Amino acid sequence: MTDYKELGLVNTRDMFKQAMAGGYAIPAYNFNNMEQLQAIVIACAETKSPVILQVSSGARKYANQTLLKHLARGAVEIAKDMGSPIPIALHLDHGDKYELCVSCIETGFSSVMIDGSALPYEENLSLTKKVVDYAHQHDVTVEGELGVLAGIEDKVQHEKSHYTDPNQVEDFVKRTGVDSLAISIGTSHGAYKFKPKDCTRNAQGILVPPELRFDILDECARRLPGFPIVLHGSSSVVPEYVEMINRYGGKLDDAIGIPEEQLRRAARGSVCKINIDSDGRLAMTALIRKTLGESPKEFDPRKYLGPAREELIKLMKHKNEAVLGSAGKA
Repeated sequence: MTDYKELGLVNTRDMFKQAMAGGYAIPAYNFNNMEQLQAIVIACAETKSPVILQVSSGARKYANQTLLKHLARGAVEIAKDMGSPIPIALHLDHGDKYELCVSCIETGFSSVMIDGSALPYEENLSLTKKVVDYAHQHDVTVEGELGVLAGIEDKVQHEKSHYTDPNQVEDFVKRTGVDSLAISIGTSHGAYKFKPKDCTRNAQGILVPPELRFDILDECARRLPGFPIVLHGSSSVVPEYVEMINRYGGKLDDAIGIPEEQLRRAARGSVCKINIDSDGRLAMTALIRKTLGESPKEFDPRKYLGPAREELIKLMKHKNEAVLGSAGKA
């Protein structure tokens, strides 16, 4: 058993409390490798933002669970060395089984998500409560989910979204004891969040997706005053990265994300955690493709992973400062 406090990590309880009071959202950035982790920590330390390091089940296997806890400890130490000891949580994203959540808690995670959203309501409730009962014994915070997001993220795959029913949120939170709740209001996983036929074009000819269901968000917040609400699938799918990937041999047709102004609106309101994964993948892939496309003889990974890491730092600093509002809140 590794206690997350031994690694210098924190759970999300105080993070969310302060975010709700301050009208901003905590960035929850997914990572799979060292360069992504370095970028997250450097960007958040330089902007003095609290951060949630987010790992899916697949990413945990890819990184190796033993190595992962030492990477998390290293992230804490890097921030300290930079003179910015920001609060850092290590969170399981989309845990689908009780046993997986237990394993993560026992190997140093300070927060876990149990995603039973595709199950019938009572089964989701029962599974979530089981995880909460175990996690709270170790002072680990738990995120649950009501409503289903479309798209693909690791093992999570749904063809259609099902919006969260605000009539269920009070009962779910009360009976499970969860610390935060992910809801579905129109965001989705992956780089293809909307179909072109569902969008309109602005004066510049850029596709603009339909607005998120802020009415559902507002009603959930009304029924759960002061309770932490989470948005998944919230990458903006930055057009310049999509264009760069396609220019250097990629094929990302009709990749459309969530407009940043809508995410900022959510962060100013009741949303205190926003998950960002695809934007990080796109930024790194774009710079790797560009570097190798312009220098086809290059084979030193540092020469193409280094620029990708720098671009990711730039992207995340922008998110913290201009979108989530978390900069300076550590």
